[in-house]
Amino acid sequence: MKKVLACAIAIALVAGVVFAGGSKEAGSTKAAPAKFAWYFPAPHPYGDAVRKGAEAFAKDYGVEVKFQVGPDWNMDSENTGMLALAADGYNYFSAYPADASAANGLYDQIVKRGGKVVNFGASTFEPTPASFAVMTDVKQAAKDAAEFVIGKMGKKGTLVNVLEVLEDPNTKLRKDGIDEVVKNYPDVKVIEVAGIKSEQEAVDKITGAVAQAGGYVEGIICTGFVPTVALSKILTDYETKYKKHIAGVGIDDDPVILNAIRGGYLDATIAQNPYGHGYLSLLALKLMSEGYKPVAGAYQINAGTAIVTKANVDSYAADLTKVTNQIKADLTTKYLTK
Repeated sequence: MKKVLACAIAIALVAGVVFAGGSKEAGSTKAAPAKFAWYFPAPHPYGDAVRKGAEAFAKDYGVEVKFQVGPDWNMDSENTGMLALAADGYNYFSAYPADASAANGLYDQIVKRGGKVVNFGASTFEPTPASFAVMTDVKQAAKDAAEFVIGKMGKKGTLVNVLEVLEDPNTKLRKDGIDEVVKNYPDVKVIEVAGIKSEQEAVDKITGAVAQAGGYVEGIICTGFVPTVALSKILTDYETKYKKHIAGVGIDDDPVILNAIRGGYLDATIAQNPYGHGYLSLLALKLMSEGYKPVAGAYQINAGTAIVTKANVDSYAADLTKVTNQIKADLTTKYLTK
């Protein structure tokens, strides 16, 4: 009994410490000073790209932002990391949810103490304590990619669907989008591979799927960064060696991917707007710290995508910059109100 009581007291003390300096005491009208933090669950190229946008925001507005990358895609790790930041007084969080459901419990603790959270890159399940989700419409992007590659396949043949991190809440949305499109094409057969966390895993699983199909498939779709980099190299080597083209579409815009498009080995990639994800999520937080309130029903902020082909590989970035600038101008009219 003494051990149970001691444990309860310890938990209560930790809870008090976590939000000390970031809470509003009962009856107090003085809000805690705004301290901004950016959190990403684990090392990943997408997180690196989002951070560049977040760092640009910090420079443009002279705002100090604490950057932290967690060790893995586990929600327990994200709880620990963000609550530790809250204990240091950080109360305005730009974060990628490691779990679309469980993250709501973490966010609820922060919001109940006067803080704010804006998702970037993925949404938590609604209703959610998060004020916004600045992200790609990932399901629609996957559907666009699937339509594109199936068209390149002549609407028939074998399509390898390469899914990345299964713990990522976006992975299921991407799978659902592709499945919906494939249903409209009875002459398309799908081989699915998933659970990829490294480039070597991607190489092994993609080449394994092609071998399973007899050494050739009509198309391959990747909806994750790491598999797309691997696919770019695989298709370049395959076409160079066998003089035969496999239709391929990926996501994101690493130089390896863009060079494969320029060479004609990869047909297209879906470029997201990670710079906008980082920049706009923190700008929305800054505005809320100044008294702006979210407009009802304006939770999702679609930061846009571009289908990058050989025709626009050198100009698409300007299109995404225009989208970011337009949303930036719209924040205080379409998404937030004083």
